[in-house]
Amino acid sequence: MSAIKLIKKARVYAPEPLGVKDVLIAGNKIAAIDDHIEIASSVEIRIIEGADKFLVPGFIDSHVHIVGGGGEGGYRTRTPEIMLSDIISAGVTTVVGCLGTDGSSRNMANLIAKAGALEEEGITCYVYTGSYQVPVRTVTGSILDDLVLIDKIIGVGEIAISDHRSSQPTKTEIAKIAAQARVGGMLSGKAGIVNVHVGAGRNRLKILEEIITEGEIPPAQFLPTHLARTPELFASAINYARLGGLIDITTSTPARYLPDKKGSAANALKSLLEHDVPIEQISFSSDGQGSLPVFDAAGKITGLKIGKVKTLFDEFRKAVSELNIPPELALQPVTSNPARNLNLSSKGKIKVGTDADLLLLDRDFRLHSLLANGKIMMTNKKINVKGTFEDD
Repeated sequence: MSAIKLIKKARVYAPEPLGVKDVLIAGNKIAAIDDHIEIASSVEIRIIEGADKFLVPGFIDSHVHIVGGGGEGGYRTRTPEIMLSDIISAGVTTVVGCLGTDGSSRNMANLIAKAGALEEEGITCYVYTGSYQVPVRTVTGSILDDLVLIDKIIGVGEIAISDHRSSQPTKTEIAKIAAQARVGGMLSGKAGIVNVHVGAGRNRLKILEEIITEGEIPPAQFLPTHLARTPELFASAINYARLGGLIDITTSTPARYLPDKKGSAANALKSLLEHDVPIEQISFSSDGQGSLPVFDAAGKITGLKIGKVKTLFDEFRKAVSELNIPPELALQPVTSNPARNLNLSSKGKIKVGTDADLLLLDRDFRLHSLLANGKIMMTNKKINVKGTFEDD
C-alpha cells in the first residue's frame, strides 16, 4: 500500500483551470503539481492515469443531517443516519453535520460520535453546535466554550428563523449568538459561523439584514441556507447578497419551491450570476438526510421526502453539462467557497500543501474516482466502505 501516488496527465481545475498536469500525493497532502513529474524507480509509487479526465477538489457539503433529521410528523417520520457510501458516491470528501428540528431525541453527543465514525472511515467531518432552537443547546453550556474546547465544533446551527418550527427568536437573540460564535471562532482559529435555516415565513432574511446593517457583526458570520425555497425568499436573497451576505442554495429543495419551477439549484446559480451576485458569495449544500416536509395552510404535515447528498454532485454536473456554466465557476460553490466560509484552509483547492481530497471526472463530468486525505475510496464507480483500493 503506497503512501505516494502520482496522477498523470489530468486536466486540472483547482478550481481555476491549470491545464494538463501531473499531481504528486505524499501521504494525505498534495506534494507537487507540474507539467511532468518523474519519480525514481526505486521509490514505491502508485500511478493513477488521469488522461481524458478532469481532476477537481473534493466537494464540501456544509449542511448534512449525519445522524438523521425529521420527526415533524411524529416518530415514524424520523429520517435515518447517513452512510459513508451515500457521501463518497456524491463526490463529497468533507461534511459538516448538524441537528435540525429535533434537538431532543438527537443531540450533540450523537452528532460528535457520528462525526468521529465518519472520520475513522476516511473522510473529514465537523459539526455545528445547537439545532433549530434558541436558546442554543450546547455541550459545555456555552457557544464560546464549545468552539474553543471541542475540536469537531466549528460553528453554530442550524438556527431556524422565519419558520413556524423555529423558536421565533428575536434580532437581539440572533445577534448574541453570532457574537459568541465570532469570539469563539477567533479564540480557536475556527470560522465560528452561524448556519441559519431560513423558512418560508414572510420575514424572510429581515433579522439578518438588520444585524449586518445596524450592528458590528460582519455579513460573513452568517451562512443562511435554503434560500431558493420560494421565489420571494430568492428575491430577498439577491438583495441580501448586495449587502455582502453569503448565499447558500440547498440542492435537495423540491422543484415546486424553486424560483423557476425547474427543480434545479443549478438554475438558481445561473440566475444569481445573471443578477451579478459575485460567485464568491454563493455556496451549495445538500441538506442530506434532512426531512423535506410538505405542510398545508394550517401547518399540518401532508408529505415527506428525504434530502440526498448526491444532489450536490447532480446540480454541479447540471450547471456544467446542461447550463454551460464554466467548470471553474460551477466548482466554487462546492469547493473553494465553502472552504473559505468554514475557514478550512487545507480544503477546497488543488494546491501544494493542501489535503489530497480529489475527484477524477470523466469527459462527461461523471464521477470516476475519489481520494479522501490521499486514500483511494472510490474508483471506476466501485465503492469499498471497509477499506480502499490501494492495491487494485
